[in-house]
Amino acid sequence: MTNASRFGIVVIGVLLVVGGFWAGTWRAERSAPAHDATTPGGRRILYYRNPMDPSIRSGTPAKDSMGMDFIPVYADEGTPVQTAAGRAIVDLSPDRRQLLGVRSERVTRSSLSRTIRTVGRVTVDERLLQHVHVKYDGYVEHLYVDFTGKLVKKGDPLLSIYSPDLVATQEEYLLAYRAERELARAGSAAVAQGGQGLLGAARQRLLFWDIRPVDIERLEQTGEALRALDIHAEHGGYVVQKTAFHGMRITPADTLFDIADLSHLWVLADVYESDLPSVRLGMAGELTVPYLPGTRWKGAVTYVAPTVDEKTRTIKVRIEVDNAGGLLKPDMLADVFLRQDAGTGLVVPESAVISAGDRRLVFVDREDGRLEPREVQLGVKAGGAYQVLSGVSEGERVVTSANFLLDSESSLKAALSAVASPEPETRR
Repeated sequence: MTNASRFGIVVIGVLLVVGGFWAGTWRAERSAPAHDATTPGGRRILYYRNPMDPSIRSGTPAKDSMGMDFIPVYADEGTPVQTAAGRAIVDLSPDRRQLLGVRSERVTRSSLSRTIRTVGRVTVDERLLQHVHVKYDGYVEHLYVDFTGKLVKKGDPLLSIYSPDLVATQEEYLLAYRAERELARAGSAAVAQGGQGLLGAARQRLLFWDIRPVDIERLEQTGEALRALDIHAEHGGYVVQKTAFHGMRITPADTLFDIADLSHLWVLADVYESDLPSVRLGMAGELTVPYLPGTRWKGAVTYVAPTVDEKTRTIKVRIEVDNAGGLLKPDMLADVFLRQDAGTGLVVPESAVISAGDRRLVFVDREDGRLEPREVQLGVKAGGAYQVLSGVSEGERVVTSANFLLDSESSLKAALSAVASPEPETRR
């Protein structure tokens, strides 16, 4: 190696040493370690910071380019740092804050309520649905209810039926009724008791065929069997299905009418299985229909289906509502809102939360101007806010705008810091 080569190597080494010294001096001015200075009052000073740019620090008293004194930061003013893994604290000057549009809000404690919005279908209350049929064979003689959708009241006649079996049973009852009268006048108690038993058996047969007591009394008064007997509605409502026609032959297996009371209805809502943990029996529900904006019906959840629809991955949830005005109609589609009261807790705005893979982060705006990334654990979502279970305290301020820009800078700063701090060498 020549003397010139040796001289060049020496010069390069000197430059590297000098450059390292100036770089270390610049870093010390930029973020100097805390020195052990104590004020006369006994307060220990951690470091001094630039009044205009909190990211510029010094271990000793200094002045900025405008001649302003650096502000001391005391040990009793410091708060423990809970920086999220893989992130670093971000220092921004007031000018950069304004340029990026950084805004923050306080963490508050408030009541929590969650609303699940879904779609439901209005249906008939199955408990108020009457299937009209008879317990004997016969023929339809006359129809009083001759179209679907007709409103009937309790006790209204629906149709009249001629049945040979029913006529024969009426005749048997009349014979037993007359025999009971004659035997009662015979004067023998045993004979009279036998006549009463025969009459009671004939009467019971008519009652088993759903013949009304008032019709039996009329039969006793007239003494003549009716050729056709009227069938009456046991409950009021609308005829939602009609299968009876004049002259048709009917059997006990035939359903002649379906009568539904629409004053009380069911709403079957589809709830996704991911929302099922928030659904409870008795929780409040509201519904609206498109053709009546502004009108709401309120009810409670009374049933949650035990199975999941394999095609839609939803569960049927039933809400019961009153329909005294008759505005709701079966098979209508409605917007359903299920509201869950989740008590009280700490909340942060939805815009403050950053999704980082399987973690959730927020930036805490500290009093010294630094923006500290923290990992938080979230609870339920209540409107435009999240419940916070851990990670922040009440009264702290969290950044609500420019979060993703801050997250990028925080990640980059943490990565550069890791590269600039090599791991200590291990002995071989």
